[in-house]
Amino acid sequence: MDTVTVFDFKTGQIDRRETLSFNEQETNKSHLFVDEGLKNYVPVNHFWDQSEPRLFVCEAVQETPRSQPQSANGQPQDGRAGPAADVLILSFFISEEHGFLLHESFPRPATSHSLLGMEVPYYYFTRKPEEADREDEVEPGCHHIPQMVSRRPLRDFVGLEDCDKATRDAMLHFSFFVTIGDMDEAFKSIKLIKSEAVWENMARMCVKTQRLDVAKVCLGNMGHARGARALREAEQEPELEARVAVLATQLGMLEDAEQLYRKCKRHDLLNKFYQAAGRWQEALQVAEHHDRVHLRSTYHRYAGHLEASADCSRALSYYEKSDTHRFEVPRMLSEDLPSLELYVNKMKDKTLWRWWAQYLESQGEMDAALHYYELARDHFSLVRIHCFQGNVQKAAQIANETGNLAASYHLARQYESQEEVGQAVHFYTRAQAFKNAIRLCKENGLDDQLMNLALLSSPEDMIEAARYYEEKGVQMDRAVMLYHKAGHFSKALELAFATQQFVALQLIAEDLDETSDPALLARCSDFFIEHSQYERAVELLLAARKYQEALQLCLGQNMSITEEMAEKMTVAKDSSDLPEESRRELLEQIADCCMRQGSYHLATKKYTQAGNKLKAMRALLKSGDTEKITFFASVSRQKEIYIMAANYLQSLDWRKEPEIMKNIIGFYTKGRALDLLAGFYDACAQVEIDEYQNYDKAHGALTEAYKCLAKAKAKSPLDQETRLAQLQSRMALVKRFIQARRTYTEDPKESIKQCELLLEEPDLDSTIRIGDVYGFLVEHYVRKEEYQTAYRFLEEMRRRLPLANMSYYVSPQAVDAVHRGLGLPLPRTVPEQVRHNSMEDARELDEEVVEEADDDP
Repeated sequence: MDTVTVFDFKTGQIDRRETLSFNEQETNKSHLFVDEGLKNYVPVNHFWDQSEPRLFVCEAVQETPRSQPQSANGQPQDGRAGPAADVLILSFFISEEHGFLLHESFPRPATSHSLLGMEVPYYYFTRKPEEADREDEVEPGCHHIPQMVSRRPLRDFVGLEDCDKATRDAMLHFSFFVTIGDMDEAFKSIKLIKSEAVWENMARMCVKTQRLDVAKVCLGNMGHARGARALREAEQEPELEARVAVLATQLGMLEDAEQLYRKCKRHDLLNKFYQAAGRWQEALQVAEHHDRVHLRSTYHRYAGHLEASADCSRALSYYEKSDTHRFEVPRMLSEDLPSLELYVNKMKDKTLWRWWAQYLESQGEMDAALHYYELARDHFSLVRIHCFQGNVQKAAQIANETGNLAASYHLARQYESQEEVGQAVHFYTRAQAFKNAIRLCKENGLDDQLMNLALLSSPEDMIEAARYYEEKGVQMDRAVMLYHKAGHFSKALELAFATQQFVALQLIAEDLDETSDPALLARCSDFFIEHSQYERAVELLLAARKYQEALQLCLGQNMSITEEMAEKMTVAKDSSDLPEESRRELLEQIADCCMRQGSYHLATKKYTQAGNKLKAMRALLKSGDTEKITFFASVSRQKEIYIMAANYLQSLDWRKEPEIMKNIIGFYTKGRALDLLAGFYDACAQVEIDEYQNYDKAHGALTEAYKCLAKAKAKSPLDQETRLAQLQSRMALVKRFIQARRTYTEDPKESIKQCELLLEEPDLDSTIRIGDVYGFLVEHYVRKEEYQTAYRFLEEMRRRLPLANMSYYVSPQAVDAVHRGLGLPLPRTVPEQVRHNSMEDARELDEEVVEEADDDP
């Protein structure tokens, strides 16, 4: 089915019968990419190409005349500023898929009357009658054809007018694909064509599409070496737009380049672009507002441009803005000296004054030069000219007042040439040219000044001066001092020993350290030993890595080893100074010495470093530092150390400190010393009986003791069996007494009977306090008011415990009741002993620790 398509210039839209209308109400509306400027034109002629059905040309007349017809990109399409015209020639590609596509637009040639038609590769025009006979004035690019007709090649066919059909078809494909923006297909269409115009057009399209890869091929086919090089150098720019702008610049598309630089905000490149284009005001504006980094350089280049344009007054102003006027303005005005002098005096700049003074000096005007040197405060030049004029005193006055180094040096050279050695040395010293001053002192025998100068100078000069004193053989102390100050310790010590300079030796030895020569250190240490300065001798021996000698000296002179000294004696584990065995022996000797002097913590540290943890623990035990002993035992993880720590903790008041009791049980358990742990539980049971009368807890402690002893690996099984039997017997007695007291409320008679039977046991005293049993009986009979029986048990208790205080076992109220009941006088009371709280809670906290022994093999 055929489709009728209408293109409206005023709306820039296409109307297809099936899809859209001009009022833009339909959804299937197709838009044509047309410049806004084409909306003012009205078509008057149109023609189809006879051989290319896609190509269509139209002649459009402007409704309101304009100053300059514009193409779709805002410029005359023929690439030049044509004369004013109100008629445009428009060519289109038409396809079913893409619709109307503007291919080319340009003003109708001034010599042509109207469009006649087109046939690739030409547009044909009728010529104006008055132009028919003036063939020499034909429009550039148009060819004269007789019979009032002229022609103009299509844009892409410039240079290919006489091509064959294959090339013409390839170019048409190229034009079509460029128009729709398919650069890949366009490139494939013309890759075999050699026309520079075609490749240039392709490169221009690469600017629009930003296809730099294709642009490189185009530039190569164009033979545009400069553009190819510029594009390759632009690859270092990170922004794609900046690289494309370089391509646009090389192709003469300056407005596109400007827009691209602005788009990527590369104001530095935009500044350079404006400068290269001679658009200085725009370059200055960009530099002042956006590219201030290059502001001074922009001012300087603009000043150079103004200077080249002979606008010196404005150039001078911009040189000042660029802060290069101090050397650029004198250069620029070098041919106009009066103006230059006025400028120098006006600016009052030291650099300019100095430059003008140097110029005057070169012209022999010394007085005027002095004046400007003084304004510039160039003291060196003042001294130099005064010396040249023979006014040395004035030069010396300036050098002394200003202290200028260069002026002092120049004046010193002047005095040396006049053989005034004293003044020369003085000014060489002020100029800090000590080497020259030392040279003069040596040449003229000024030994006193030589010493001071050498001390102020470099180490090399000190050594030279020391050699001078040494060669003369006098004032050897100065030679020693200079060698010492220069860092030449070996030579200083050698000379000090040779000349018996003992005071100097002490000063030198203070600066010796481990980096010094070991032989020198040993020699100095011998010197200090001879003069009984043992501490200093030890320090030097340690610096010389003679650790054994240092330790022996400490032992021989009964010197206390400080922590710092011990650390210096300690050799690193991976050191090559001593074998590992010798290193450990040395550490143990240091630790032994610390033990003898009572530095137990230091001894512990050294024993530990030597790997002897047992000795380290013994040293720590002597220190009595419970916290460190506990910590050391915990981290050492050795059976013997656990036992030693537990034994030490038993010597403390573990009854008042639950944490100590916990550590004792834990250490014995970790040390597998179950027999010792059993003994500790036995002691705990006795404490519960003696101090707290808590037989229940005592029975529990005896039970734990029995368990531990039963699991212990005893050396003598017979002794172990004996101890187990004793523990079992004691446990039985305690349990009988506990049972008797528990059953008292239910069966008092049986309870009292059991207590009376306990009193008949032969070894009761070793387990149960007899007084507790008697006290229980007395309390019972007092409650029964059987005072006579109660009194009998009291007397029996006094007989069996003659030294005991009755109030420990029987309450004073019960005793008083007995005496009152029998009519006996009351006894004298004794204050009751203050009792401590039981520590059974701590033992209970550690029952889990004790149970570890049950799980160990």
